[in-house]
Amino acid sequence: MLYYAVIFFIVAIVAAVLGFGGIAAGAASIAKILFVVFLILAVLSLVKGMGKK
Repeated sequence: MLYYAVIFFIVAIVAAVLGFGGIAAGAASIAKILFVVFLILAVLSLVKGMGKK
């Protein structure tokens, strides 16, 4: 249990550094691009999987 507490603490520190710094806007734009890319990949995977039936 202490292991998970340390892991979440480290994640919180990293999120705070990125959030309080000027990196948040850049990270948000990268996240939007990645969201669209993985959404397209998921749809293509779904369509390809339906075609194999």
